[in-house]
Amino acid sequence: MPDYPFDWVDAFTDRPFGGNGCAVVHDAGALTAETCMAYVRETSLVECTFVGPSDVADARVRYFLASREIPFAGHPTVATVVSLVRRGVVIGPRMVLETGAGLISVEVEDGPAPRVTMTQIAPEFGPELPPDLIAAVGGLDTADIIGSPQLVSTGLPFCVTVLRDHAALRRLRLDASALARLAAHLGHADTDLMEPFWVTLNGATPAGDTFSRLLITPPSPPEDAFTGSATGAMAAYLWHHGLIDQPRFTAEQGHWMNRPGQAQVEVLGPPDAITGVRVSGHGRVIMSGTLHL
Repeated sequence: MPDYPFDWVDAFTDRPFGGNGCAVVHDAGALTAETCMAYVRETSLVECTFVGPSDVADARVRYFLASREIPFAGHPTVATVVSLVRRGVVIGPRMVLETGAGLISVEVEDGPAPRVTMTQIAPEFGPELPPDLIAAVGGLDTADIIGSPQLVSTGLPFCVTVLRDHAALRRLRLDASALARLAAHLGHADTDLMEPFWVTLNGATPAGDTFSRLLITPPSPPEDAFTGSATGAMAAYLWHHGLIDQPRFTAEQGHWMNRPGQAQVEVLGPPDAITGVRVSGHGRVIMSGTLHL
């Protein structure tokens, strides 16, 4: 019976039981996609990572939802690096991860809750989407939305949608039928990567500049506590469209779930020629164990 060591890490927080949890499974290069997805379902987490050797980077990381493999994800990247540092797999202030979205450069400040800074790839700006179509997905009115929602990716696509205030953010209710209509509009048969990333230009706390939510569909849990990849896409959108005055800000998410998370964000390059997005957050290993398969 093969054994695989794992760490359960809370990402985008410096304390246990905050931010977003991720199980990081090591020596997992031989695991099948079906096994990886089953493990995610077993944990009831949104995502888990599976780490193996790489010929071009310090480690190869595979990211899985309960339903599929995805090329990249933000909070699992923070979690993976924190786990690698704790286990002494990588020593030093810099490392490179091989992911399905390419090579991701990472900087690390070690400590009880290491601080991890990832540089997400240059954004790809997809189509702008009808506000009424997006509003229906969240059970909102079109007037709740500022500007035009847009599909943006810094490794994983999200429909970035700016809301006018926290009241609208709190009223969100995911409408599965409206989400299916959005997926069809975009030419997708599946809906588990089409959920809008909802953001307000006010933090959940005085320390924050933005506050966001991501409501998601089964078999994942109903809401993501902190979404690092979407935060990068959101930052690129805000800077590109002139909705923020400076490229550095503090993003918050998860506070209404009692899992407060925070990231420091920096968009690289001018609004019309963004070269990448730096997303930085702490992580804490809260448990470790062995997976028996």
